Amino acid sequence: MSDLERADVVVIGGAIIGSSVATFLASRADFDGRVIVVERDPTYRTSSTTLSAASIRLQFSTPLNIEISRFGLELVKHPERFLAVHGEVPEVDFVENGYLFLATDAGLAALEHNHAVQRSLDVPVVLLSPSELRRRFGWINADDLAGASLGLSDEGWFDAYAWLQGFRRRARSLGVEERTGEVTGIEVDGDRACRVRLADGTTIETGWVVNAAGPRAADVAAMAGIDLPVRPRKRHVYHVEAPVSLGAAPLTIDPSGVYFRPEGPTYIAGFSPHGDAPDPDALDLTVDRAPFEAHVWPALAHRVPAFDRLRLLDAWAGHYEVNTLDHNAIIGPHPRVRNFLLANGFSGHGLQQAPAVGRGLAEWIATGRYETLDLSPLGFDRIERGAPIVELNVV
Repeated sequence: MSDLERADVVVIGGAIIGSSVATFLASRADFDGRVIVVERDPTYRTSSTTLSAASIRLQFSTPLNIEISRFGLELVKHPERFLAVHGEVPEVDFVENGYLFLATDAGLAALEHNHAVQRSLDVPVVLLSPSELRRRFGWINADDLAGASLGLSDEGWFDAYAWLQGFRRRARSLGVEERTGEVTGIEVDGDRACRVRLADGTTIETGWVVNAAGPRAADVAAMAGIDLPVRPRKRHVYHVEAPVSLGAAPLTIDPSGVYFRPEGPTYIAGFSPHGDAPDPDALDLTVDRAPFEAHVWPALAHRVPAFDRLRLLDAWAGHYEVNTLDHNAIIGPHPRVRNFLLANGFSGHGLQQAPAVGRGLAEWIATGRYETLDLSPLGFDRIERGAPIVELNVV
């Protein structure tokens, strides 16, 4: 016979999304329920959060994504406002070097469109011509470029693990319970998910279930009878050193899809498959160095001639949880299982979007509506309608 418990909210997945939901919910004066966060890997060594490139930007093409990341930026720059515990604040080591999006003639119109959207929301960004690029960044080969977009502030990278631990510490201080375990089943009664079953035989009766299971989100949703178009896709990060220093270089995104940024005196680089390039589902984290030799290094050496003498130091793999409809997050209640809340499909943006999503779902649980930022355009109904939200700046 299974052990039976009762919780007001069960959060499935304890990385940055799940911990953000738990933290913001437990922080509310109008909520005093029991929150249990179930996480299969308490070390977080294989978490998408800790294996990410840990970056944040405002250069999106849709206003909602800009506003979502803007709140994330507030927590990165001022963790003391939200994550302090007995005066201790996580040190996230924010490096505010900006993002640099490069465009050829084929991508210039999209770059200019994105710039107009960003400036309408007061994003500190500037368009650069090829000659301005060369003057500002003497290391760049701009011969085949038509322009670039540079974030002047409010963009960069930080310590994802420290940020995650800060959320977890804050949540625990507010009474959130962390449970190591594997969810094996979700019982649905009518339009409600009423019980969560764990591999150790525990059953938790609950008023709300939050799916924050990252690359395993579709499997968790299927337990509740929901077909979620989110797939685990492997992404590689290559750690390299170069014989030259580019100084305070921004995170640079080449038209080829390859990106790089400084990491102390060295660099990290990676890419996302574009167009019809193979991008199979994968839950393993086996590292493949072949794409570095075949694609990443040639692109880097073309864009930064000094990078032709790069040396590969190390590499690792992490996961994107890709929403195959439109590469945007799926957030909020499912229309038929109404207390089953989705926080999935971030497609590489989960770390920077976690604070706004955690705050928003906490608002929904406590009040039945979004109070600060309306996340309803990212709801599941667009999946059923086949109505994608087009985000042009997916890295």
